[in-house]
Formats: sequence, structure tokens, C-alpha cells
Amino acid sequence: MNALQVISLALLFVMAAQAQVTMPGRCPQPAVQKDFDAAGYLGKWFDIVKLPHSFQKGECSTATYSLQSPGVVGVLNTELLANGTVNSISGSATAKDPSEPAKLSVTFFENSPAAPYWVLDTDYDSYSLVYSCTDLGVLHVDFAWIMSREPTLSPITLARLQAKLGSIGVRVDKLINTIQDEEYCGAV
Repeated sequence: MNALQVISLALLFVMAAQAQVTMPGRCPQPAVQKDFDAAGYLGKWFDIVKLPHSFQKGECSTATYSLQSPGVVGVLNTELLANGTVNSISGSATAKDPSEPAKLSVTFFENSPAAPYWVLDTDYDSYSLVYSCTDLGVLHVDFAWIMSREPTLSPITLARLQAKLGSIGVRVDKLINTIQDEEYCGAV
């Protein structure tokens, strides 16, 4: 086994332990939302389903987007942890290439590398399908979120968005539901 294989195998075990979805090969390059309108995307979105990952462990998850400055979108992610505390993190998102405004890069910590945040599909009023991926050489880690402007999403829309993820090779069988029950979530 060469060094790259050993490193890749070690990364695979670490990510599997953190319940992230690791796949063979490089990240797919799916089509994104045409004529993306960042202003129309601003506001609060409820997390309906997502791929599991190490940085989002709670329920009642929301993402709120605001205009920070021209070309910069403020990001506030909030979730309710199992111990009853509210966890939140803020960052910013920008489009690297103005000709592809749906391909955003998001950062949460100063001097940290930006992560891709690609809006694959949205109608701005009810649903959003977001995809992100990290290349690890011979492997990649998928991240995906299906979000809604309300705490629920129609089963027909959910199935259509899951099929879209499946068409680019995302393991939709690994998607997990986010609790958005009003009684459980309270004022989060």
C-alpha cells in the first residue's frame, strides 16, 4: 500500500467514525440554480433533511441569510443541542465568480478555508437544495441540505429534490430528518 492509500484509508475511518458520507472518486460538479438571485434567497430557512456530518449535531436547525455588504451574505446557523442549549455560528458567503452566483463560498472562522455552498435548486419561497463537497484525493465527502421556508416541506417536493441529489451520486439513503416540531423547538 502506498502512502496516499494509507492516508486516504485513515481519513475514511476518521470520517466514518464521525458519521460523514465519504465516497470514492472526486467531487461531482452538478449544475447549479440558473440566474441565482441572492437577494431573493435572504431570510430564514429550516433544515428538513441533511447528510450527517460532524459540525451539525442538533435539531431545530435553521440558517438565516442577510445582506452584510454588497456581494457578501451574512450566515447565521442555529440549532438546539440535546442538552437544551442553543448553538449558533455566524459567517459570511460570497460568490467567487459573478458569472456563477449560485456557487457560494462560505467561511465561519477568520483565516479558515472557505467551503463550497452550491445552491442546486430553489424557488426562493418554499424550498432550497444545497450541495457541498470536499475532495480528499481518491475520496470525497458529500454534504447536502434540503431546506424550507417553513418547518415542513411537501413530500412531493422532498422526493423530487432527493432524486436530484441521487442523480449526481449522493447517497440519499443516508439523509437524516431534522426535528422541526414547534413544541420541541420552541423559540429557536
